Amino acid sequence: MAYDPGAIDATLAAAVGDEPALIAELREAFLESVKRGVDGLRASKGPQEWTAAALRLKGLAASFGAVRLMALATEAANATAGDSAVLRRLERAVERL
Repeated sequence: MAYDPGAIDATLAAAVGDEPALIAELREAFLESVKRGVDGLRASKGPQEWTAAALRLKGLAASFGAVRLMALATEAANATAGDSAVLRRLERAVERL
């Protein structure tokens, strides 16, 4: 699955127009939310919390057009709670944002 680094910026630009400073601020807020989402997965206590955290992350990714992150969050939602391989893939995806 290809990663499109411009998809998030395009989504933000469509929402707020040609305001580079605002786009940068919203992008940073998105990134912080994604990091909290991954932390939520890491801190989950059991399958229900894990799945809920993964689905929140998926919704966040979908809202910003982050297709790769959305696919990984879907994978996490379907994985065993605490799956370290899924967490590593999510962490790498976050680094690329």
